[in-house]
Amino acid sequence: APAIFTEADAYQRCFNPRAYLEQYYSMSDSKEWANVFLRQNLKGLHKIFSLDELKGRTLIDVGCGPTIYQLLSACEHFEEIIALDYTDQNRRELEKWLRNEEGAFDWVPVVKCVCELEGDREKWAEKQEKVRKKVKQVLKCDVTKANPTDPVSLPPADCIISTLCLEGACKDLPTFRRALRNVGTLVKPGGHLVMVTTLRTTFYTFGELVFSGLHLEKHEVEAAVEAAGFEVKLSEAQQYTLSTENMDSKGTLVLVARKRPS
Repeated sequence: APAIFTEADAYQRCFNPRAYLEQYYSMSDSKEWANVFLRQNLKGLHKIFSLDELKGRTLIDVGCGPTIYQLLSACEHFEEIIALDYTDQNRRELEKWLRNEEGAFDWVPVVKCVCELEGDREKWAEKQEKVRKKVKQVLKCDVTKANPTDPVSLPPADCIISTLCLEGACKDLPTFRRALRNVGTLVKPGGHLVMVTTLRTTFYTFGELVFSGLHLEKHEVEAAVEAAGFEVKLSEAQQYTLSTENMDSKGTLVLVARKRPS
């Protein structure tokens, strides 16, 4: 496992969105552990976005990567979505799918899985169209900046979601706490933060490359969220019993918090 933190420019230089998608999101039979990891996160997000208060006009996805799985339940409850990511190639890969271009990653098995959770597996085509319609902007962001979308200023959103992002972008707990404060500025008082974070991870791999992860405990994430001006409403950790050489995560934390009125 790497003791060396993966810097942002290494992501920009080396992160191959396609290899990442094939490794973690292809739902192929040969990747049983990845399927368990993904299904667990899909179930967690489905449960969260079934909560009545999680709805509104705008949802901002912080650190979307090249993925859409995190928007499949959320898209039913918000009118527009803004997707933010640090690397150019991730944003390009996402835009390829949003524009329904040839050669875009096939998300259909994942979309069907979410539709099944919602009670109608056959609605997958409609669900894809909904996500494509609702994502209005794909912008660069850097969670280490006080305004993560600098030089663009976005109006505060009703909800922000961040899945599997901050633990890769932050080298230590103080950086993680600062990043959460920065990200927290993107949501309006009374609005919500939804997070999916891996627990006790130090690395994840795909396509011959090893990337660092920040070792986080449940209580550390909750304390950082509270310190960023939020009140934790729901926090559920799921442990893994999976062994894989691709990542050393011990589980996932799914969390919802409400921003305190300023």
